[in-house]
Amino acid sequence: MIPMTINDPRLSILLEHSAYASRWLAAQPQWVEGLVSGANTPIDSAVIEKILEPVYQVLNQASPNLEVLSSQLRLSRQKLMLGLALRDLSGLADVSEVTCAMSYFAERVVAIGVDALHKDMYPMVGEPQTQDGQYSPIIIVGMGKLGGKELNVSSDIDLVFLYEEDGDTKGGIKSISHHEWYARLGKKLIALLSELKSEGFVFRVDMRLRPNGDSGPLVCSLGMLEEYFSVQGREWERYAWIKGRMIYPTETGSTYPKSLKGLQDLVRPFVYRRYLDFGVIAAIRELHAQIQQEAEKRSVAHPERAADIKLGRGGIREIEFMAQMFQLVRGGQDPGLRIKPTLEVLRAVHERNYIGEADLEQLSAAYIYLRRLEHRLQYWEDAQTHHLPGDDAAQERIARSMGHQTLDDFRKILSSHRSNVANLFENAFVLKQQGAESDSINEASTIWVPPLNYVELSEKWAAWSGSARQRSLSDTARRRFIQLMAQSAEHVDSQGWPVERSDRVMVRMMNLLDSISRRASYLALLVEYPNILGRLIDLMAASKWGADYLIKHPHLLDDLLNGFGQYSPEDHPNVYWTKLRSQMNVLLDDAAEHGDQAELAMDILRQTHHTETFLTLLAELGIGRAKPLPIEKVSDRLSALADLILGITLERVWPIVANKYDLNPNTPPAFAVIAYGKLGGKELGYASDLDIVFLYDAPESDQGASERYAMFARRLIAWLTASTSAGVLFEIDTRLRPNGAAGLLVTSIDAFRRYQLREGDNSAWLWEHQALTRARFCAGDIMIGQKFEEIRSEVLAQPRDEQLLKQEILSMRKKVSDGHPNDSGMFDIKHDSGGMVDIEFIVQYLVLRFSAKYRKLLGNWGNIALLGFAAEDQLIPDDLAKSVANAYRLYREYQHRIRLDGADKTRIHHDAMDQSLVAARVAVTTLWQKVLLA
Repeated sequence: MIPMTINDPRLSILLEHSAYASRWLAAQPQWVEGLVSGANTPIDSAVIEKILEPVYQVLNQASPNLEVLSSQLRLSRQKLMLGLALRDLSGLADVSEVTCAMSYFAERVVAIGVDALHKDMYPMVGEPQTQDGQYSPIIIVGMGKLGGKELNVSSDIDLVFLYEEDGDTKGGIKSISHHEWYARLGKKLIALLSELKSEGFVFRVDMRLRPNGDSGPLVCSLGMLEEYFSVQGREWERYAWIKGRMIYPTETGSTYPKSLKGLQDLVRPFVYRRYLDFGVIAAIRELHAQIQQEAEKRSVAHPERAADIKLGRGGIREIEFMAQMFQLVRGGQDPGLRIKPTLEVLRAVHERNYIGEADLEQLSAAYIYLRRLEHRLQYWEDAQTHHLPGDDAAQERIARSMGHQTLDDFRKILSSHRSNVANLFENAFVLKQQGAESDSINEASTIWVPPLNYVELSEKWAAWSGSARQRSLSDTARRRFIQLMAQSAEHVDSQGWPVERSDRVMVRMMNLLDSISRRASYLALLVEYPNILGRLIDLMAASKWGADYLIKHPHLLDDLLNGFGQYSPEDHPNVYWTKLRSQMNVLLDDAAEHGDQAELAMDILRQTHHTETFLTLLAELGIGRAKPLPIEKVSDRLSALADLILGITLERVWPIVANKYDLNPNTPPAFAVIAYGKLGGKELGYASDLDIVFLYDAPESDQGASERYAMFARRLIAWLTASTSAGVLFEIDTRLRPNGAAGLLVTSIDAFRRYQLREGDNSAWLWEHQALTRARFCAGDIMIGQKFEEIRSEVLAQPRDEQLLKQEILSMRKKVSDGHPNDSGMFDIKHDSGGMVDIEFIVQYLVLRFSAKYRKLLGNWGNIALLGFAAEDQLIPDDLAKSVANAYRLYREYQHRIRLDGADKTRIHHDAMDQSLVAARVAVTTLWQKVLLA
């Protein structure tokens, strides 16, 4: 009988909402005082360890009595349940406290059970041992909610039993095979935990997630698991193993690191594919449909189970499916998504902008609400139930336990949460089959042929139809290919373009689909998300270079789906690039930990560069945003990206070189990368080479510095230029270093200073000082970067003879012109007289001639800003400075547009030059005459 002397409202709430608690406290009234006195203490690992003290007393005996041990485990479980129910129902514990406490308790009782059974079995049959005589414990994987540390209060625990290697046991009276030993231990453990006695049970154990389910062996070796994954593993098992977490051996055990690595090395490649895996969406949709069908069958047989808050529409499972869909599709490329708890996954998905803030809030609120409700359903009778009771009286009690004033309020809020989840789920999985493949695909889409007036496309289609390439496709891939061509043609036709343009765009589209047709994942992406087809066609129409880039790097298709709204480094550059650096380092650290560091790291660098370049292209073309990104912003973004890639590559390559020379890899090198040319002027284009120079700083006593840093530079160049499975990163040009191609690959900062200041026989030419006007520190040691900037200023600010300077500038301009002859009859925007090179030479002259007096000209501001500063100081006419600045901006836009359309040379027919282009050339020619020929 419950003591009546204790008058605590929390106890009254517990008894009102839990018949299970009423029975136990009536049977064990001595528990009441401790239960109430501990109600204000959160139930964490320390509290649970205290609850388990009677269990440890039995376990620590030389020969533990398993009957007594199991009895104490069952009683410990009841005490924990009562404590959680009291705190939860009184509003003192949140969902996280409850689920983490249950998960921790489950891990501890599994470990206690294994240790006790090991002791019990050892005298008779010994133990499995490794070849070096060490005990080789069973490996137990917690699946489902236990794996995610989200166990509910009356949950089963899903386990998988594994072991490392076969052999025979040692140390006992007789020897048995490892497999038999682990199987015996597994059976005994299940019985120990799940046996129902007067004290109840500890946990029901579900083993159906093991390889081959109920028909498979109770335990299997890691080798058997690997073979199963590679031969029989199904998509739903990938889904299940996302939550898989090794719970035994425990983290404190000596074999934990080895066992964990052995398991992870098998599970990771099975669950997480290295490429974006959109093909899995159909499998998850099918799995969900099967679960819903089962739930509907149960509700027909048991009408009272219709309101299933776990498996029903808008239930807990749909939230979990959404989270795990993103993990399966993207977790192979993003280690940050390989996490277990559902709410943490949703937050990570939101941080990557795959779902919006409102969606995150709705899903999180629904998940917490439904989990709280789930626990209240289970507190009543300690039953693993997820369905609402059918009678109003019981529902009113549950409504009160959830904090609602009326039953109507409860039903309204519950319905709202479930409706939100269901709507988001349907949108995430395209459940309405909006353009997605189904059994009722329009037959016409499988026999489509191009319109006859699409001449080039018709020829290409005729060559493809019946070809070996077409026959090599699976039926599904061929059907998707034709379906997507038909949908693309319909979209193109609606644009009202001239036939020639439509034909050209459709050919590009077919080239893309042909290039990705063997990767089911990419075709699946376009089928699953038909809304991106319009964006894709916009890209195909706007840029041949962009179309070719996408064909080379088809993983970028994903960015047409998710690459909008969040990519705005021009708004908050420091935040953006810092975040990108952090994300890249997570990927690179994961690569270093699991696999060939160099190969995977180089692929990560390339994939990141491809993604950011592609997003920049989309922004420039105005695809997915209100206004196109201006050309200056495009170059700023591409230049900042190159700086970031150079800096991270430097950080990753240095430890390799340091280890070779027995240096501390954690001590950064005294080494810097100096950017020249377009990168130096922050005017980088999409396919620009990088003009760079390597500088180092070392005392004269360090005789090996030159050799060491030369190797470092060669490794850097190799990482940047090597062609890997992900393509090439950059073309590197180092000819602007002292003495050009004949000089050393790396130069000490002191030698660089002497060379540039002409302190000795070996000295820089004027054209090298011209190049220095567009040079800047971009990566590596900041101190060297500061020294470089000081040298640069000192060199550029030297007094110069005006006529001699003009003479040398004009001579160099002639050499450049001779190197780019133009007999096409077209205007070469870059190299012809009145073009971009003239503007660059004018600015270089102004810097070299006047920066000794006008120090603002020393800054690496870019040509447009420097023209403005020169006008402010009355070195050139203000109106002419503005006209030439506008000309430079216009030329860059034309150059960019021509390059994006696939042309190698930036030339335009004279009759195609509009008035603004003609006026621009006149302005440049006028300023050239005034500055250099006067």
